[in-house]
Amino acid sequence: MRPTEIEIGRAAELVGQLIANIGKAFVGKDEVVHRAVLTLIAGGHALLEDVPGVGKTLLARALAKSISGDFKRIQFTADLLPSDVIGVTTFNQERHDFVFRPGPIFSNILLCDEINRSNPRTQSSLLEAMEEGNVTVDGVPYSLPTPFFVIATQNPVELEGTYPLPFAQMDRFMCRLSIGYMHRDAEMEMLRLQRAGSALAPVAKVMDLTTLQSLQQRVRQVRVEDSLLGYIVDLIQATRTSDSVEYGASPRGSLDLQAISQAVALSKGRDYVLPDDIKVSARYVLPHRFIIRRGVANTASESEAVLNRLLGSVPVPAI
Repeated sequence: MRPTEIEIGRAAELVGQLIANIGKAFVGKDEVVHRAVLTLIAGGHALLEDVPGVGKTLLARALAKSISGDFKRIQFTADLLPSDVIGVTTFNQERHDFVFRPGPIFSNILLCDEINRSNPRTQSSLLEAMEEGNVTVDGVPYSLPTPFFVIATQNPVELEGTYPLPFAQMDRFMCRLSIGYMHRDAEMEMLRLQRAGSALAPVAKVMDLTTLQSLQQRVRQVRVEDSLLGYIVDLIQATRTSDSVEYGASPRGSLDLQAISQAVALSKGRDYVLPDDIKVSARYVLPHRFIIRRGVANTASESEAVLNRLLGSVPVPAI
């Protein structure tokens, strides 16, 4: 089925239902669920950085079940090959011809678990897929299913045996999220839910893939006035001229900041973007897109501190 036009109020309602449905399994982290869903409907990909056991896989599975999407999980290890991710061409003796055997990347929701444990060659096998929605094997391009959403995880604590993601790979992720530990009440609720069975049991199908594609199209139709386009560009330019930043955000950062701001506006039932949508979105879209200058503590918290200074220095347009 082809995606159809969705009225803005209905679109906001669907987003709310999707967030609430995932929250039935992924309890106590409403903001993380909210940002993951917005990244999905904005057509981006999400990077989850956190310690093991906080529910990264559960979030991905709950999201896939909510949209009735095909879910695949890849455990990234040092010996993982690009062909293990995208697939391989083999010779079929019965047909006397070469046949392509698709890898797990051919899915709607792809969980790349501990992506920084694989070597750079394997990590790079995701670049074309995340940017263009297809892969090339032996010179032949193959289109991936739509929608296609990558959730990658990495453990920021254990550095031994890991390969830091290249700047180009980090730039492919629209948002970087951190789940964090649960509050006491939320953790008790988790124990109650999973005492009797699977955490995914309460999660139902909220929409089909065609409806999700319609939502993604509706996001792109949300209006962004020229003054706000200028505000987005000024924020991106500020990352490139800051004394604390070695390399600033790329033009892809501008595109992603616009897209996630449109998704924020749609989730609130508006067909136009406000400056606050951009300021909120910048905290998830930009910190992982610039490299802190040598001599400045290169941590996520320092990146956020630099962003806070930039947000305070760039004039907000009046609309």
